[in-house]
Parts: sequence; structure tokens; C-alpha cells
Amino acid sequence: MSHAQSVSIATDPPINLMGLDPVALAALMSEWGDKPFRGKQLSRWIHQRGVSNFQDMTDLALAFRERLTTRCEVACSSVLTRHVSRDLTHKWLFDVGAGNAVETVYIPEDDRGTLCISSQAGCAVACPFCSTGYQGFNRNLSVAEIIGQLWWARHDLTQSGAVTRLSQVDSESAPDQRIISNVVFMGMGEPLLNYDAVLGSLRLMLDDLAYGLSRRRVTISTSGVVPMMDRLGQDCPVALAVSLHAPNDALRDRLVPLNKKYPIAELLAACNRYLAHAPRDFITFEYIMLDSVNDELSHARELIDLAQQVPCKINLIPFNPFAQSGLKRSSANRVRAFSQCLQDAGIVTTVRKTRGDDIDAACGQLAGDIQDRTRAKQRRENGIIQSKLQDIPVVESRQ
Repeated sequence: MSHAQSVSIATDPPINLMGLDPVALAALMSEWGDKPFRGKQLSRWIHQRGVSNFQDMTDLALAFRERLTTRCEVACSSVLTRHVSRDLTHKWLFDVGAGNAVETVYIPEDDRGTLCISSQAGCAVACPFCSTGYQGFNRNLSVAEIIGQLWWARHDLTQSGAVTRLSQVDSESAPDQRIISNVVFMGMGEPLLNYDAVLGSLRLMLDDLAYGLSRRRVTISTSGVVPMMDRLGQDCPVALAVSLHAPNDALRDRLVPLNKKYPIAELLAACNRYLAHAPRDFITFEYIMLDSVNDELSHARELIDLAQQVPCKINLIPFNPFAQSGLKRSSANRVRAFSQCLQDAGIVTTVRKTRGDDIDAACGQLAGDIQDRTRAKQRRENGIIQSKLQDIPVVESRQ
């Protein structure tokens, strides 16, 4: 090896193995002239055992560990803050550089442990009821930054003893005793607008050499990026939740600006196409309950008409108010009446329990100390609010 080559190797940035699946790890090993099975060993050490120090990977040859230490790293974003709610919901704030941060939330329940992860720093969809939209869109997260949220959360929960509390419940009632049994892409960002990185992280979550999660236990929540829904159905179908939030186009144009590009009829058709590949036989429609906006019984009856077009269940979500939105939560009585109307029509309906609201970890609150970078409130008051649809790429469907 020449001196110039040795200097190049020494100064190249380390390869972050956090974002490489077993196939990519095996390919890297082959490039180095090592046996591909080393990739499987590394995947188990990193993702199953949560080890980031190569010197602790004791079944690897010492010379190989030294090479890894010189040329690679296993790194996730650094944690800025960690909060634990009175209901044992956990929230971590991850530093993703340039003044940006993303949040990850763990929700323990009797029969599962669900991790809610982020896919973007900020969000371009700009729904007025979601605090993340007021941050504006900053950038997509990498595979390592997405999967690193799962890697760190499992490590931190294990170290803190939360695994003991959950396992005691799981041993009695749950088929899956892992502390994190479910992952939902319901944190900051629109997952299908960061498609390649989300796809890469999904493959790691599902891989038996990494996290080994069931497709039924991983959920993508989308505001309705129709072409990418079609791609996901072909590439890596997992459970799908659709942020509907309104029963007609006029109202949904206001609440979910992406609707102007992909209106409800196109969205429902995409849902039915997706179900041909999905691990579940229904789509979850998420519907946030906003006082005097979308919570009238007339809205419920319109929603019934939509729900009868797609095998689905409807999840009604209590709104978590924040000052910038100018919106209010529907009353408990109105939510009950709305839910009963749907159930009377034979629509499977649930009302989401609010968790972690004392640490701002509840649905729609994931923005920390909200800074209205978009000046959306001012523009609404001036009557000139515009969505950021011009920032959302047009992608050809594979259908």
C-alpha cells in the first residue's frame, strides 16, 4: 500500500454500520476480502445485542476488530434530553445537527411496548393541528438516524429497568416479550416523503438478523402520498395508517394540505390497492377530533360513507392543544356521540388514549419548544395560508 493510500484511509470518515442491513454488511466484508458471514455476526452484535464497541464483539478475530475500530463506527444521534411521564411513557430528544432535533416516544401498555419514531426533521405537509408542521421542513433523516432511535431506546429502556416492568406483564398476557414489540412511524415528518431511508430502516426492523419484528407490528402512518403508498405495497408492505382527519375534500384541503395533490377518491383507491399486499386486512384511518371543525354528526355520517369503501378501522384522536394552532379539543361528549354514530353503522372505532401529555409526548405534540418558523399562524390570520405542496416531489406510480 502506498503512503498516499494509507493517508486516504486514515482521513476518510468512518463508515457508520448502524444503517447497514445484513446484506450491505456482507457486501462490505466482501469488498474488504473477508468472508460474508462476518456481516451476519456484525448485525447480531449491533442490533440484537446493542453493542457499539467493536472490542466487545468477542467472537470476532482481534485483527478484524482492530480494522473495524480504524475504519468504522456504530453511532446514533446524541440524546439532548430524556423525560419519563407519570404513566411511564418515555420521550427522547435526539440532536440531528444544524440546530435540529427529533423526538422519539416509547409507550408501554399491558400487552405491548410501542416505539413512535421520527423520519424527518420537521415536516413539509404543514397540517395546522400538528405542532411539527410549524417547525417547517429541515431535512430527511438517514437510515442510521431512523434505526438509531430504536437501537438507543431499547438500550436505554433495558438499562433503566423498564424492561423488567414490561416483562412481568408480558409473561402473563403478551405473545411477544420484547420490551419494544411494535414500532410506528408516527413521530416527526411524513415517512413516505423520505422513502428510501424509511425503506432501509424497515428492512432492518424486519430482518431476523437484526430486530426481527413482524410486518403486522410495524406501522407506517402517512398523510396520503399516493404514489409512494403504491411503491411501499410492492417493496415492503407493513401495517398502514392513513391520516384522514376529514370526510370531504373541502375540509381535508384545509386540515391536510397534501389532499390538494392527492384527493380523497385517489387516496381510497390507493388504500384498496395496498390491501392486496398488506399484512393486515384493514387500513387504520386516523381522525383527530377538533371542536366545531370536523366533529359534527354530519361529519360522522360522511365518514361512514368513506369507511364503507375500504376495509378499515377508525381511530379517533383527541387533539392536544398548543397555542399556535388556535384549535380546540372536542368535548368528551361530542367524541362519544361521534364514535357511537360510527359504531352503530358497523364501523370498528376506537378512541386513542392520551399518553405522555405531561411531557409533551402525546399525538401532535412532538416539536418540543415550538418555534413557528413557518409563520403559519400569521399567514392564517392574514387569510393567505399556503401549503408547501410545491416542495413535495411528484413521483410516478408503479401501478
